[in-house]
Amino acid sequence: MALNDFEKNFIYDISSRLLSQDLLTNAYFMNSQVGSSLRDMVLARQPVQPLTNPFDEAITGTLRGDAAAVRRNADNVTEAATMMGVAQSGTSQILDALSSMEDIIDKINSGELIASDPSVQADYDALRDQITGIYESTDYNGIYMLDSSQWGTEQINSSGQVYIQAFKDGGFNVTFHAVDDPVSGSSWSDLQGSSLATDLAGQTLLVDDFTSAITTIDDIYQSRESMLESQASSLENQATLLDQAVEARRQNTTSLSVENLLVDLILKDSGGLLDEQG
Repeated sequence: MALNDFEKNFIYDISSRLLSQDLLTNAYFMNSQVGSSLRDMVLARQPVQPLTNPFDEAITGTLRGDAAAVRRNADNVTEAATMMGVAQSGTSQILDALSSMEDIIDKINSGELIASDPSVQADYDALRDQITGIYESTDYNGIYMLDSSQWGTEQINSSGQVYIQAFKDGGFNVTFHAVDDPVSGSSWSDLQGSSLATDLAGQTLLVDDFTSAITTIDDIYQSRESMLESQASSLENQATLLDQAVEARRQNTTSLSVENLLVDLILKDSGGLLDEQG
């Protein structure tokens, strides 16, 4: 049975494609590791593990490193916010003690208490000593935020500043305000129970001045704690976005091995017997 021209051309084209594939395979892959992997893959003897793309690995590795660094910085800023919170807790307790001292003064003025009563004076002095104990002991991991006499260390400098690593290549200082000497020209030791009987007006003025000074510091700490918490949250969100970028890049990175890519190249140049639909 004679073949027509179309059938002859079809047989010739298929034969040429098969020959080209065979020649390319033998020329480039025979007796090589790549050739061995190709044969194993084509014959399904064993799976061929994809090789990583060093360019993609470099990018995703950098992104992962950036995400980890940003997350560490977020932790640092969160810790700074915690320090501010601890300091604010100390000032809040001092304000409570000052409020109790003011209450004693108000009751003396109203006649409910007697200024010369030793027990009244002792209660007043106990509140003063409580305030001293609060600012002397308010610390975070050995950093005393309220007592300037304990500043000038590796952790907090003599100006009350603590350095926070918050950026990729830097950070900032958080500044604390001392309450051991908050009123110019006056000290906590000026609050004397014995003076209630001799200089009630003077004690009233002192309590008011200390209350005003500590309230200002307390407000500063509250504001900065909130600001640092917000910054830490933003950094954490930034780290999450970087993690998502790593995952997105990993999903978009080809999983074909070098061997897969070479086979595709051969089939692209020499043709295949079947299309994608078979």
